[in-house]
Amino acid sequence: LRFRTNTFAAVFRIRHNLAFAIHKFFNDRGFYYLHTPVITASDAEGAGEMFRVTTLDAMNPPKTENGEVDFSKDFFGKSANLTVSGQLEGELGAMALGDIYTFGPTFRAENSNTTRHLAEFWMIEPEVAFADLNDNMNLAEDMLRYVIAYALEHCAADLQILENRLIEEEKSKPQDQRSEMPLTEKLRFVTGNDFIRLTYTEAIDILKNSNPNKKGKFQFPIDAWGADLQSEHERYLVEKHFKKPVILTDYPAKIKAFYMRLNDGTEPGRETVRAMDILFPGIGEIVGGSQREERYDVLLAKMEAMHIPAEELYWYLDTRKFGSCPHAGFGLGFERLVLFVTGMTNIRDVIAFPRYPGSAEF
Repeated sequence: LRFRTNTFAAVFRIRHNLAFAIHKFFNDRGFYYLHTPVITASDAEGAGEMFRVTTLDAMNPPKTENGEVDFSKDFFGKSANLTVSGQLEGELGAMALGDIYTFGPTFRAENSNTTRHLAEFWMIEPEVAFADLNDNMNLAEDMLRYVIAYALEHCAADLQILENRLIEEEKSKPQDQRSEMPLTEKLRFVTGNDFIRLTYTEAIDILKNSNPNKKGKFQFPIDAWGADLQSEHERYLVEKHFKKPVILTDYPAKIKAFYMRLNDGTEPGRETVRAMDILFPGIGEIVGGSQREERYDVLLAKMEAMHIPAEELYWYLDTRKFGSCPHAGFGLGFERLVLFVTGMTNIRDVIAFPRYPGSAEF
């Protein structure tokens, strides 16, 4: 019955408008909407946290001679899973059509019981041929500004309902835990400010010398270059240090995916990739993207180093082998965007039927 409350009705009307604005943004810029498969045979991220799709008997599956499950007897003749990303297939489309985007469901079998994670969520993933990291950052920043401005223009009444709700809710909180800005002011803060751009290396220096780090207030202390940034670090940069949305670039290769383009001329042990993450107040990372590695030999070497089987991704390697070009793209978790725009505090409240560990209602 939660649809029938003022709060949730407002959330889902805003969700509709944001989805429409995303399609309009890309359509008006000449992008083609590509439907990538929900069932795939690859793990795009190399993370291995996937839901398996099978018709085999779970209690008594057929076995091979060495006692492993014989997936050749399965529906697709091989091991299959629900997709974690449409990116790799999207790159194939971009190599032919130029500018494409996907907008579809994605799945992660992570046992994450947080206010920012779902097992089933929606992702927007553009891929652009002949684009570098700067083009990618510009596109992502333009898109975020556009869709948030669209919500401000077309969802004013619903945003006011949610803003009033937040103001009432915050009256019971101590002063230091209250939001610095009302909801609509926070949204205008994003549309009205240029995003700060800095490298991962610059961010590590800021974090290492920050008061919370020196006083041991970070749950994950920053002591050296190469650390994977956590949400608390991302929020410190956005909310305390710069007080603006932030784009971080040029991350260490070791903590990023295999398909990201290796920066030329980096010193051994400190290799970086042409990656970028966009960080927003309240939620940390909202967009992750990169310039893709278009060089066949470099891509193959990275896959080998990260133990990603080349035979499973032969089709992806073929796009480099038979003619490629510089290209770039990013992923935007749609629910994270809805979370930010509505001011809700739990991601399970911005999708109609949330899926998370221990829960598959309806």
